[in-house]
Amino acid sequence: MFKLNPQFVAVFPLLIFVFVFLGFGIYFDDFYALPSPVAAMIGITAAFVLLKGKINQKVDTFLKGCGDGKILTMCIIYLLAGAFATVTAATGSVDSIVNLGLTNISPAYFPVGVFVMASFLSFASGTSVGSIVTLGPIVIALAEKSDSPLGLIGACLLSGAMFGDNLSLISDTTIAATQSLGCQMKDKFRFNSKIAIPAAFTAIILLTVVGLNQESTAAAASSVKDFNLILILPYILVIVLSLIGLNVFVVLFAGLAFAGILGFGYGSFDFIGFAKKTYEGFTSMTEIFLLSLLTGGLAALVEKGGGISFLIKNISKIINSKKTALLGIGGLVTVANLCVANNTISIIISGKVAKEINDKYGLKPQQSASVLDIFSCYVQGLIPYGAQILILISLSSFKMDYLELVQYSFYLHILLIFTLLSILFGKK
Repeated sequence: MFKLNPQFVAVFPLLIFVFVFLGFGIYFDDFYALPSPVAAMIGITAAFVLLKGKINQKVDTFLKGCGDGKILTMCIIYLLAGAFATVTAATGSVDSIVNLGLTNISPAYFPVGVFVMASFLSFASGTSVGSIVTLGPIVIALAEKSDSPLGLIGACLLSGAMFGDNLSLISDTTIAATQSLGCQMKDKFRFNSKIAIPAAFTAIILLTVVGLNQESTAAAASSVKDFNLILILPYILVIVLSLIGLNVFVVLFAGLAFAGILGFGYGSFDFIGFAKKTYEGFTSMTEIFLLSLLTGGLAALVEKGGGISFLIKNISKIINSKKTALLGIGGLVTVANLCVANNTISIIISGKVAKEINDKYGLKPQQSASVLDIFSCYVQGLIPYGAQILILISLSSFKMDYLELVQYSFYLHILLIFTLLSILFGKK
């Protein structure tokens, strides 16, 4: 009698979640028609039914996954980010920054400007999520008031945020990749930059051309708008504290508190009004908060059942040369990232096998670390249930179209192409 490998069966709950989420999105032409936490619950139910073990053990594994430190960190960031965005909108900070930009910058240069600004902030702070949280409300309002394509401007922010996530010396992904492969950060940066920086310059040229073609549709934005420079200070504070390298909790809390003080001073709200706006910001992040918790638990169940190990083991079997070894490393982290929707965790999961492949085929550790990091950031930047895209779409009140984000993420696609070319045609 034919019997399925238990580790292979352990992959099914994850596939069910992904296919349900994507299937409903494709069928309804809306990737958020089915609330993502519901899709996650369907996968979790499948895990409890299909995976072996006592129910209490499964519950314990699930809860530990939900309570993982990285998952809870992200969840608190979501709450603070939502509160900061809502309070600064109520005080007029977002409108002031947007009107300042509309008055002084041609809408033709919004796409390339957003990409460069996000790239700088993410490289300096080492966090894509932090960059999207900081710039998201401004960028979305800028696009809406200037009649610029929302998907294009959002994709520029997303791409720039992932640029720093991949290349920054203080990024979690850089640290995880270099530690996994046993190479120096400076060596990985040198190799990685030879791919990422030309890709960024190519994207800048492309975005400039696209922006110039969009100028006529946003001509109405060129008139002078009212703005208050003092109300811009909360965002300046958040950016400065991010660049200094303070903990993201401290950065967002300080920005929220400062925005609240300005709101009191300008009569935008009293203390109760501030509290209500803060809570409104919390609730605006309910979906991504729940999805992060639930997928953390689902990933823990799949990993406990051996599903992720099964996928990684089978991918490593098809490797037979240096080129396929590098492609295999990229494939390993891609599969892991699709499973756990977190690029840092996916690098940690696949890092040990990547190190074995690197040593077996005599690869340069800095090259393997770069490939590991680039593929993880590419996947993370494009999966519809990843934190980066979910935050962007949540901040836009679900006005932003997922397919447009994928279509206009020029830098990410160019980065992948340049990486594949370097693997296939680079020097041995």
